[in-house]
Amino acid sequence: MTSQAHELDELPETDEDGRLAGNVNGRMCIVTRQSGSPDELIRFVAGPDGSVVPDLKRQLPGRGCWVTPERALIEKAIAKKLFARALKRDVKAGPELLALLDRLMAQQLAGMMNMARKAGQFISGATKVDAAVRSGNAIAVFHATDAAADGVRKLDQARKAWALGSDAGNEIPSFRLFSGAEMDELMGQNAFIHACALAGQAGEGVVKRAKMLEQYRLGGQPEAERDAARTEQ
Repeated sequence: MTSQAHELDELPETDEDGRLAGNVNGRMCIVTRQSGSPDELIRFVAGPDGSVVPDLKRQLPGRGCWVTPERALIEKAIAKKLFARALKRDVKAGPELLALLDRLMAQQLAGMMNMARKAGQFISGATKVDAAVRSGNAIAVFHATDAAADGVRKLDQARKAWALGSDAGNEIPSFRLFSGAEMDELMGQNAFIHACALAGQAGEGVVKRAKMLEQYRLGGQPEAERDAARTEQ
């Protein structure tokens, strides 16, 4: 069978929420056709107007389908009309879905940061972040994309020092996802230049959403290109 013929195959049969037969906990990505947990994928449903709607909270009614959170895979789902085939109805999905999904994921992450801040699990300010990293209390570090290089370098040194002095082996992850202007719009007075998430349900929720947004923006690129993109942000 040619690859073109394979692309025209019907998707494997799933239930109303994208489960393959005999796979109660997993969901199938309609692009890769691989199974993953709901936390690893993004759910989509058909809106009342026939548009494809991202359902980040996985609460919207109706038949759902799932895609691995990588921009290139969403682009392929749009190009191959996979949403219509998976949702079993005529739906509209164009390039605007890419920007909509990025915006919704960014808003969800910013909201989680604000929630974690109220719970005492998200702090900002270079001095406080440095202390949290060196004490091992930080579980992830965040910088504005336009943060000064010197400030980022100092916190990178703190991350390296903690990794060398602990049994963890790996450095605390670091994210650069929003510019200062974007954070002003998303978070208002809670915008930051340097911040970190602390252990706890809310802090872990921040890290989970940050990883998904980064995967959406950078996923599918070779490791060297991903590292370069993070550096340029």
